[in-house]
Amino acid sequence: MSYYYYSGCGDDDYKPHFLEACSLCSKPLGYNSDIFMYRGNTPFCSKECRQEQIDMDESKAKKSWKLSSSSSRSARKSEANDSSPSKTVQTGTVAVA
Repeated sequence: MSYYYYSGCGDDDYKPHFLEACSLCSKPLGYNSDIFMYRGNTPFCSKECRQEQIDMDESKAKKSWKLSSSSSRSARKSEANDSSPSKTVQTGTVAVA
């Protein structure tokens, strides 16, 4: 069974309902069958499809985190190599009697 909503007056305004097909494999979602949701309104036909999407999202997030982490490290390195007087640190030994 297909679900449609109407958003205007022309025939081109009929659009499939968001629960019509799996977001990953595009398999039609059956009437009166289980639908596995993820992130609020993303439907999947099975636990496996939903888990595959979750894994892809986590992988993308880790990759993005690694990129931002490495760019922050290189920014810190360039700051450390900057020889401006305000960032000069003197080291030495202090003896207290």
